Amino acid sequence: MVMIVFTLPSYDVVFKVIRDVFAPPKTTGRQDVLDKYRLVFRHGRAGRLVDVQEFEHLSFPVARFAPDLLEKLLHGAASTVEVVGDEVVVHHLFTERRLTPLNLYLKDAAPGDARRAILDFGEAIRDLAKSNIFPGDLLVKNFGLTRHGRVVFYDYDELCFVTDCRFREMPSDDGEDGGGGEPSFYVAENDVFPEEFLTFMGLRGEVRAAFLERHADLLRPGFWREMQRGERAGEIFDVFPYPDSRRLPHPDPATA
Repeated sequence: MVMIVFTLPSYDVVFKVIRDVFAPPKTTGRQDVLDKYRLVFRHGRAGRLVDVQEFEHLSFPVARFAPDLLEKLLHGAASTVEVVGDEVVVHHLFTERRLTPLNLYLKDAAPGDARRAILDFGEAIRDLAKSNIFPGDLLVKNFGLTRHGRVVFYDYDELCFVTDCRFREMPSDDGEDGGGGEPSFYVAENDVFPEEFLTFMGLRGEVRAAFLERHADLLRPGFWREMQRGERAGEIFDVFPYPDSRRLPHPDPATA
């Protein structure tokens, strides 16, 4: 809805070009997207945000482009992409390392591998929260696996600071919404309801159960409010770039 993304078969990088017009329900603009992606340059990524590089005025041979891709770029990003002679000139783009989208990985993974991935998905959300980052859009398709099997977040157009959000409990249903299907309570732009996260994630079966087993606290406002409290108090949360199995064990006081 926000980017046109293309790849080269021989290159482990994706190219992301901002569309001229965003599809509904997106309400942000081009500058908003630029600001989100540039925030990642300046902020600690906690090993959970894919590094992004920004380029201007890149030139590619026309012959390298599939006709339907070139048509899509010239139609959907005409302010950024043009053909000059036998070259396609892209006046602005971002690049990111190519990943395996988590939703596609879970579709075909063996049960044990799917469990490990979904547990690390929860750890990714937790690590980002510790660095004051809220992904905004928690669909699993916005997360991917690196070649080492680590889950990282790569879609930044909804990203924001945890401290900028207002984490709320879902109000009880009093049956007085007028029958129109709209909520009967006010929701501000920065209001977030963690109890709804599981619905957006779309997890089913064993991976859903595994997520709830370890990460149910992510679905409650209390976790996020504690992250806000610590951030505002200047606390530094530990974020480890490797799993428990690879950490040095704590010494046993009885044998020290």
